[in-house]
Amino acid sequence: MLADVTTARPTLGDRLGQTFRALHHRDFRLFWFGQVVSNTGSWMQSIAQAWLVLKLTDSPLALGSVTMLQALPVLLLGLFGGVIADRFPKRKLLLFTQLTMMCQAIALGILTLTGLIQLWHIYLLALSLGTLNALDNPTRQTLVSELVPGEDLPNAVALNSLSFNTSRLIGPAIGGLTIAAVGVAGCFLLNGLSFFGVVTSLLLIRARPGVPTADRRRGAIFSQIGEGLRYAFATPDVLFVVIVMAAIGCFGYNFQTILPLIAQYVLHADAASFGLLTSSMAIGSVGSALLMASRGKVTRRRILIGAIGFSVLLFSVPFATSWAVLIPLLIALGAFSILFGSSANVHLQTVTPPALRGRVMSIYTLLFLGSTPIGSMVVGTLAEKQGVQAAIAEMAVLCMIGVLGGMFYLSRVRAQLRSSDEAALTGQPAVAH
Repeated sequence: MLADVTTARPTLGDRLGQTFRALHHRDFRLFWFGQVVSNTGSWMQSIAQAWLVLKLTDSPLALGSVTMLQALPVLLLGLFGGVIADRFPKRKLLLFTQLTMMCQAIALGILTLTGLIQLWHIYLLALSLGTLNALDNPTRQTLVSELVPGEDLPNAVALNSLSFNTSRLIGPAIGGLTIAAVGVAGCFLLNGLSFFGVVTSLLLIRARPGVPTADRRRGAIFSQIGEGLRYAFATPDVLFVVIVMAAIGCFGYNFQTILPLIAQYVLHADAASFGLLTSSMAIGSVGSALLMASRGKVTRRRILIGAIGFSVLLFSVPFATSWAVLIPLLIALGAFSILFGSSANVHLQTVTPPALRGRVMSIYTLLFLGSTPIGSMVVGTLAEKQGVQAAIAEMAVLCMIGVLGGMFYLSRVRAQLRSSDEAALTGQPAVAH
């Protein structure tokens, strides 16, 4: 007699366990919760800084200049940050960057609280924060791969995006209310306190991964940067992401400039309502990050879908002049933003060897954050001359041109990618072209 075989449907608990499986690892769990606290404070500071600049200057160009100065060091120094992340213990590097960022936030808060703050102070402190980000971002992203086993890396990266966007959901809302209640100085000081969350988590992490063997001679740093760049440009799976991210990172991911401009000059909103715009994007981002965490391997098709959807929605956003239309658009924009950005992140970390991961992720950081000085100045200048709506629409068109460039490149290297995919399935190394 044959026994009945039934396949049990996964329960809600099973699905949640799969979605959050990387949190089963103690070190990653500590790091994740520390990031939520710290990033919440950083988002409070971000909207407070933008609001302060507009109140001091009433100038879209000044706001674009602050964003440019904060991102410029990532553009100029990001590749060096990737080499340092590959050379030294990531936990110690992050303790240094996070503690220094805490001092930056407190200094900004004290200057604002005492009424001494001037635009050049904001410029200088934004530049210092950007310099720290050039080292912090590639180090933080590659630390994740040392806190979880390889099979949980895609899930961990997706959950890292979830922590960032959960903070983006909470931070602006708290920031808007804090500005209304106690002023922008309160946001800066609360951000300084929030760094204790991530610093505490870093001190409690038990794992002490070994430092990769690397040539630490001073002159070798340029050859190691060259090695990372050669790998990126010789590897189709990496270069495809680089092409698309170069356009979207530069011209699309300028939310610190775009959203304040919409709030101030399209909707004529107050600080609390400005926080609602950023939180609306974060709602879609959180949902998208949760969906990605429950999924498996990232595909090139998923990256392209995210990039195309993001570009189309960004084009639509400036023409929505009512809250009823704009909020759903921003929710969808946030979802596609994470679908593209996190998929690209996971894809790069998956296809890149560990010894080169810091350098490749520094290229990602350079394009994701470091190219925004160009985009911020472009959108600020265009908004001043042509108006906010036309400027944002033009940035969206440039994003779509980059996506089309990535699609064209994929069509040119289709045979090479097919060979690489087959090699990955059989466990054999792909033949270099």
